[in-house]
Amino acid sequence: MILTVTTLKDTLPNVQRFVAGNLAGGIDHLIVFLDAADPEVESWLTAQPDVTLVVTDRSWWNGERPRLLNRRQRLNANLARAVLTRVEGAEWLFHLDADEIARIDRAELAAVPADAPAVNLRPLEVVSQLRPAGEPRLFKRLLEEPDLLLLEALGVLDEPDNDRYFRSHIAGKVGVRPRLDVWLGIHKAVDHADDRLPLHRSPGLEMLHLESYSGEEFVRKWTAMIGSGPRMNFGEHRMKLATALKAVVTKDLAPEEAAHFLTAIYERHMQDPVDVLSRLGLLTEVDPLSGDHRPERLPQEQSERLRSLLEALRGEDKWQFLPERAGAAEVTATMDRIAGRPSGSGRRGLFRRS
Repeated sequence: MILTVTTLKDTLPNVQRFVAGNLAGGIDHLIVFLDAADPEVESWLTAQPDVTLVVTDRSWWNGERPRLLNRRQRLNANLARAVLTRVEGAEWLFHLDADEIARIDRAELAAVPADAPAVNLRPLEVVSQLRPAGEPRLFKRLLEEPDLLLLEALGVLDEPDNDRYFRSHIAGKVGVRPRLDVWLGIHKAVDHADDRLPLHRSPGLEMLHLESYSGEEFVRKWTAMIGSGPRMNFGEHRMKLATALKAVVTKDLAPEEAAHFLTAIYERHMQDPVDVLSRLGLLTEVDPLSGDHRPERLPQEQSERLRSLLEALRGEDKWQFLPERAGAAEVTATMDRIAGRPSGSGRRGLFRRS
């Protein structure tokens, strides 16, 4: 069984596309940590049979909610990874964001060598248009040097670098076999010393990244992201743009004025020359919901066990699930203790399971 873990704060239509796309693209079950109260999203996710939902309210963080979104994502992902070591049938866990959809060739994933602890999902990034017609379907692939040089010569890129071609990450995302000696990062897998582990790559392991596919989505996402923590950490050239965006968001501007300036930045720095890229044959058309995977339903017994173990960890120190804070031995001891509790004996809180 293949699972994902996501710390999520998004609109209901985006969440619905995220769930449907991943289930069609090769995922069997999604573990979602709801990062902010949203009754509409919570209600919909609760009703989904292939989703396990954890509402991360005050009781989840026990007064120690990390201010940085990336830190909350890593803690939740590795807590889920530890729990899945005690859930029969969990083969892989992929750490995805709410705007990412896995496209997994299950036969190729099954062929990954048994000694490979982690795999990489190569990214395809959606093209961005101010006012796209319909749902996003056109995606950019990472380019080889000749095409990057061509785009530089045409004035599309300042530098012949995929890091400038893509608006967001080029590293893709990572899946790991649920083990207590392997940790999930945002774009990497690491050991107990926080050293990177090698990632197995295969043409059939990809992900669609729906990063700011419209001007409206760009304004919504960046406004939310800048407000999610006290500081941001991007590559050097993106950091300048992020600082400029933060300057707009933190000014005392009327919402329509802030949106005006954010849209102006989007048009200057973010939207893609879709016509040029299309005429050069550099775009791939993909319907994010077009996968033909039929999810394997998590058996009731294992579903209840997943729910019970996650709920039992509600009152526990979450920081032990980062490699720099504790090793596999401490997490093993915690899981041994938690797994020994009778089902439902953990402290009750806002936990939702479909």
